[in-house]
Amino acid sequence: MTERWPELDFAAQRPVIESLHAYLQVIGKLPTRSLPWCNHSWHLALHVVPRGFRSYPVFAQNGEAEVMVDCHRSTVWVETSAGFAESFAITGQSVADFHEQLTQILRRAGVETDISGAPNEVEDAVPFAQDTRGRVWNQQAIAKIHRAFSDANRVFEQFRTGFVGKSSPSHLFWGSFDLAVTRFSGREAPVHPGGFPNLPDDVTREAYSHEVASAGFWLGGGGVDEAAFYAYGYPSPEGLENAKVGPQAAYWHEQLGEWVLPYANVRASDDPDAMLMEFLETSYTAVAELAKWDRAALEIPFGAYGKPYDVAHRRAD
Repeated sequence: MTERWPELDFAAQRPVIESLHAYLQVIGKLPTRSLPWCNHSWHLALHVVPRGFRSYPVFAQNGEAEVMVDCHRSTVWVETSAGFAESFAITGQSVADFHEQLTQILRRAGVETDISGAPNEVEDAVPFAQDTRGRVWNQQAIAKIHRAFSDANRVFEQFRTGFVGKSSPSHLFWGSFDLAVTRFSGREAPVHPGGFPNLPDDVTREAYSHEVASAGFWLGGGGVDEAAFYAYGYPSPEGLENAKVGPQAAYWHEQLGEWVLPYANVRASDDPDAMLMEFLETSYTAVAELAKWDRAALEIPFGAYGKPYDVAHRRAD
């Protein structure tokens, strides 16, 4: 059994991380083509479940189907409400082979959705059917990666309970490969400039149609070569870089325009859950205060039934 908050090593695990990301990109095409559009692309995201990552149910000939990556048995499962269940092993096969295996199982399951295409939000977007490079897979590394996502997800779900305004689930976006939870002020935002690689600007602009305070977790990359948590606002309020965001290990990343908290610091803490919650709360508070959100109408006690109440009461709890 993998311990909570396991050690992660981005440099050593990078080939495995890239393989998992590439496989999830293939699975991600299924809800993209088979489900009605949900605001902010939420229907496309995967959910962290006890054994891996699972898609939203999609429509099959005789009911519904879902796809799950089992990170503890290195398998992909396709199951339906009609009783169909079939899997194939993840061994480090090429993306082309993975794509073909998943396509064939989906057809046998009665899911006719075309999952061809190419990855999103990456620079080197080789079409799935043409990506014949061998991949790297390591069962122990994958189990640790899933455990880390599960621990982050647990705290994110707790954080969600303190907000009565519109909030996203805690969910994994396979394009950027990050777990994210997002709160909304309820006010419209300026049009987003877009510009993410291999992602239509219309998708980005719809995702950021309203003001957000967002936080997340990713395994490294994009100027941060280690696993880390992040937090930002859109539009980013003036002075966010100078806000009081805790814990002490958190820092402002100028290139990203976000607050960053290294995973390693959370893992080394005597109370990792509390340290991460401090980061989530203080970064959200910084965005909400600087952007003048109606906090008294949006915030509620954590993990308890209750109506919105005055922020001063929250301070006294």
